[in-house]
Amino acid sequence: MPQDITLHVNGKTKTISADPQEPLLYILREEFGLKGAKYGCGLLQCGACTVIADALAETTCVRPCASFEKVEITTLEGLSKNGELHPVQKAFIETQAAQCGYCVNGMIMTAVALLKENSSPTENEIREALNPVICRCGTHSRFIKAVKMASENIKS
Repeated sequence: MPQDITLHVNGKTKTISADPQEPLLYILREEFGLKGAKYGCGLLQCGACTVIADALAETTCVRPCASFEKVEITTLEGLSKNGELHPVQKAFIETQAAQCGYCVNGMIMTAVALLKENSSPTENEIREALNPVICRCGTHSRFIKAVKMASENIKS
């Protein structure tokens, strides 16, 4: 049975009528028109559906939308400010850190959450943070390079 659910997404608040058990991923894509988060596995295992929820990287493919009420949600589309890409987005472009691009949302959102928590991560910390996001193309070395570059740009 649908009910009113209020979500805070990319700095805006919107109340929608939805089944409270519907996964947030579907709400973001269908109700908000945000396509950055992707459906990958539907099992919380690939990370393609990752958003930042109150500064933490969270998967959204199965987690009910109602559980995100009173949470600040940032999607890939919400990272840029005043038309300027986030340093992580810039670094991913500069290092050409994507091949097929399917995992890029999860990689970027996870990297942003990592850098909020630790602005100078070691290579091992970057690897550990990005490990839950599956990349079938094998471009992990470029992801690590991009996160290192972004951490330097955030500091300066």
